[in-house]
Amino acid sequence: MNRLVRVLVAMAFALTSLMPGAALADWTVVEAGSEIEVAKGKMSLTPAEKWNKSSSRPSAYGELWTQDGFALNELSFLAAVPNGKTLFHNGQALERPLPKFKADMLLTDLAELFESTNRIVLATSLFEMGTVEPLKLGDHNAVRFRYSYAIENDELKRSGEAVAAIVNGKLYLVNFVAPSIHFFDRDIEKVRALIETVKIAS
Repeated sequence: MNRLVRVLVAMAFALTSLMPGAALADWTVVEAGSEIEVAKGKMSLTPAEKWNKSSSRPSAYGELWTQDGFALNELSFLAAVPNGKTLFHNGQALERPLPKFKADMLLTDLAELFESTNRIVLATSLFEMGTVEPLKLGDHNAVRFRYSYAIENDELKRSGEAVAAIVNGKLYLVNFVAPSIHFFDRDIEKVRALIETVKIAS
């Protein structure tokens, strides 16, 4: 690991240590090779490698996985988010209300919903949306979008890719994010392969 990557690792862990509940989460190993239910059984997939599932949840409809710690790779799932609900817990609803998912949104609207949500949650204006393209999530039409961001006054830039679909009026989303240098490119192809195994419960 070269010096720049070592510096980025240190920065990433320093940032993660400030996340609420990051140090208090419990972990469960997700074994490779078997179909695993996620997000309360509303979605399933088959990992080719081991992952670690955190007891910390981004919302009532989701869960978080990582292989090396959230500082280096974070995989999140949201499943069956109903009409009128936010993507993440809205702990500061009065001061900074999050936008809500609407069942009549177009697939392309989901990228905008994700961006506006994360600008508020991350408290940053340094969020940039990249390519948006059609894809499948399970057997359903979906949209895949790339993005990057940095936290205000922090040098660490992160890249992410998410796939989202609306099935029976509910939102399903798989999102991967990692430091832009080295770690995102290292892991994105195996995440894409994992997303190809997704099944959405009817």
